[in-house]
Amino acid sequence: MNIINPSSGEIIREFALATSDEVKAIIAKARQAFDQGPWPRLSLTERKQFILKIGQGILDKAAELAEIETLNTGKPIKETTFMDIPSAAKAFEFMANNLEKYLASETLDIEGQAQARLAREPMGVVALIIPWNYPLLIACWKLASALAAGNTVILKPSSLTPLSALELNKIIKNAGLPEGVVNLVFSGGEIFGKAVCGDKAVDMVSFTGSNEVGKQILEYSGGSVKKLIMELGGKSASVIFPDADFDVAVNSALTSIFLNQGQMCTAMSRILVQEEIYERFAKEFAARAQRIKLGPGLDFETQMGPLISEGQRQKLIVAIEKAKQSGAKLLCGGKIPDNSQLKRGFFFEPTVLAQATPQMSIFREEAFGPVAVLSKFSTAQEAINLANDSDFGLAASIWTSDQNLAQSTAAKINAGTIWINTYGMFYNQLPFGGFKQSGFGKELGREGFLEYTRLKNIITDQSAEGKPLVNFWYGF
Repeated sequence: MNIINPSSGEIIREFALATSDEVKAIIAKARQAFDQGPWPRLSLTERKQFILKIGQGILDKAAELAEIETLNTGKPIKETTFMDIPSAAKAFEFMANNLEKYLASETLDIEGQAQARLAREPMGVVALIIPWNYPLLIACWKLASALAAGNTVILKPSSLTPLSALELNKIIKNAGLPEGVVNLVFSGGEIFGKAVCGDKAVDMVSFTGSNEVGKQILEYSGGSVKKLIMELGGKSASVIFPDADFDVAVNSALTSIFLNQGQMCTAMSRILVQEEIYERFAKEFAARAQRIKLGPGLDFETQMGPLISEGQRQKLIVAIEKAKQSGAKLLCGGKIPDNSQLKRGFFFEPTVLAQATPQMSIFREEAFGPVAVLSKFSTAQEAINLANDSDFGLAASIWTSDQNLAQSTAAKINAGTIWINTYGMFYNQLPFGGFKQSGFGKELGREGFLEYTRLKNIITDQSAEGKPLVNFWYGF
């Protein structure tokens, strides 16, 4: 597999992909490490120290990791330096400092007849499948919870962006985790998916990626009945009311769709603006979008880097042309930039389409690129209807100075995460995950941590004289 620098189109490394038999051998190694190794049996204090070491190891190599992530993904170095790498380290720190609290057992007295202890245990062997848009950060979200809960892990990065996972694996080894606890595998998606989903030795699969691949994982898992976390696509809506701070709303809307080249599952690709300010908003939004500085990821002045691949760029070109034919108005972008210095990379101009309607595929289908779709609404209920007119339900944002309006609108939007007067704020304390075709299960927070555990109910009889009702059932 050739690993490409999206900013230049150059091959920066080659990887050999694992065969089906090699994946099966890795599964067996992870299984043995869980069943016979020390990791699940360590004290929580010992496990905590290992997790903290991984987080510190990320910080110790922060500059190197940021450069590697930028080279492999094309995203601006400012994003990897100030967002991705620190957030990855904090995920381990947070889970380490909370695992004892989250894993504490709960005791319940049942009407004087019994005492129950609810115990949290690790799931066992967990396969983590990582996307290419946030390869290090999402790997760390999943790894921090899975390891803190006591699982052994099989980690598969995207075959497009494996470089930061390789460095993370070195950090984990340097932290001294026992052999077989974390198993990094470079493999094609179909080979890996069929192997881990069909093998009963794997207890759980946590996947972040496209709906198409997610549906394949559901199909592959049908015969082995295992737990799944599915964080899939999105077609998120930003709802902008006239009383919002206009400049804040415009600038934030730009970030919500053009950050990371729009290659985010939470990208606010549908921007719904109340009709009183629609024309003004559309004009200013497009003008500012055209001022976004494109450039190579390693340039600190770059505000938007290249797309991940030429294939991804061609998909956008087709989608935009179809939108124009359907009646959408192109306000800016929609093409490869003319700048000769950007010709070798997979660059694409920030694109704004106006007059979009729910009947258009660009309104309904995830483009996964820097393409903003503007629509107008007249009432709050119409905005809610437009926001909910989607197969997805991952996220939304609401912009208004009226908190009652914000809260009532949030209550009616069918999405797992809703931001009010902000966008994209992820906190380790809070769970993240969507509804409908955006998948199921959570990452982060207490709820995300507990996804990687199983709940055991241990009941002890408390009957008088130690003679429970079951003793008398047959009367012998």
